[in-house]
Amino acid sequence: MLLAGTEDGVHRAEDLDGGEATVRTVLDAGAVMRLRTFEAFEGVFAATATGLYHSTDAERWADLGVPQERVYAVGAAPDGRLYAGTRPAHVYIAHPGGEDDLGDLSWRELDGFQGLPSREEWRLPRHEDLAQVRDLHVHPDAPDRVIAGVEVGGVHVSEDRGEAWTERREGTHDDVHELAVLGADEFVAATGYGLFHTDDAGASWTRLDGGYDQRYFRSVGVVGDAVYAGGALAHTSTWLEPDADPELFVWRGGDRAQPVPHPRPDETVTGITAVGGDAVVGTHEGTVLRRTGEEWTVVGALPATDGFAGSYTPLLEVEQ
Repeated sequence: MLLAGTEDGVHRAEDLDGGEATVRTVLDAGAVMRLRTFEAFEGVFAATATGLYHSTDAERWADLGVPQERVYAVGAAPDGRLYAGTRPAHVYIAHPGGEDDLGDLSWRELDGFQGLPSREEWRLPRHEDLAQVRDLHVHPDAPDRVIAGVEVGGVHVSEDRGEAWTERREGTHDDVHELAVLGADEFVAATGYGLFHTDDAGASWTRLDGGYDQRYFRSVGVVGDAVYAGGALAHTSTWLEPDADPELFVWRGGDRAQPVPHPRPDETVTGITAVGGDAVVGTHEGTVLRRTGEEWTVVGALPATDGFAGSYTPLLEVEQ
């Protein structure tokens, strides 16, 4: 079973193996930014523009009461620490005592995040001069390290569970849309101007998209030993134009990512996950595609309003 987020909530897609998937809405919410599962918790978390939600059955959802309504990122540590990133850009932590405590969480803001030297620069006029935390990760091999990606603000890392933070934005672009964490020290950042890789926890970065015109990366995800990333020429408002010319890339190590042809070349890939070992991607128009070997198949369609499903369409495989 696949869960998918759009501008209108979370949707459940089944029968991905047999052709056209059956899709139905399971959560009416604002735009969905992230769908995540964590080893420390049963069920699924949905970070949305109307709150952070949790479900153990992908049918019934509970709002977890983050102090800021617009929750754009969620992360968790192996010991059960739960993190939420919001718009405006704040990071909150909660310490559930167990699965039964998720309905009554006590959230605390991690004030050290506001003390980063570049904090006053985190703004963009077309974003109402606000920034948002777009991604949060804790890798099990470095359980005290919290990795945050900010739009617009860059990548930042805490080594003490989120209390103190250091900037890891030098050498990458500040407009961070999504992070793929490959290991304790290895990340790939999809940004508004380039796809970047680090193998030293952000102390240095290398560019993976050199030589291509599609420099605006909205999505990045890991499928087996491959990293997929959805690129475009420019930001979301241009995607419905006839000359938008998006591209899907794959990186398997080395100096540069490579373009991957697929059946919807005019649609920007805005969500990436693995299903049964295959790459499954969603586009801004709501098309869901699956790659088995070298062959792509259109397996479903997500709800879309006027041809637009979302600037993010996060996807997540879950057990039925």
